Amino acid sequence: MVDMLKNGMSWLESQREEHLASPVAYRRGDETVEVPATIGKTIFKIEDEYRRVVRYESRDFLITASDLLLDEAIILPERGDEIIDEGFIYEVMAPANEPEWRYSDSFRNTLRIHSKLTGKE
Repeated sequence: MVDMLKNGMSWLESQREEHLASPVAYRRGDETVEVPATIGKTIFKIEDEYRRVVRYESRDFLITASDLLLDEAIILPERGDEIIDEGFIYEVMAPANEPEWRYSDSFRNTLRIHSKLTGKE
């Protein structure tokens, strides 16, 4: 039996990558791979030690999971990895022990990677 929803999501993911993405470099240590990424954002609302709600905005990169190949193996993002976009360096991280990434779809095709601007090349 054909899974129409899964096929439709795969098609939609291919359209996102073809029409809504631009190349970025994903770096872990000395290894780098160029991948197409769509830019997004996530707003976190975190309560601080004084019970005030602090708003934190993350720059997100949506990347097809199978494109994230380093040393001929598919990897998952880790805190401290870097994404270089138009000369700006973004470190993979999220506030207050939130996960640094999550799957963006039900079929685990797309990664939503949270990051913070940390410098410029």
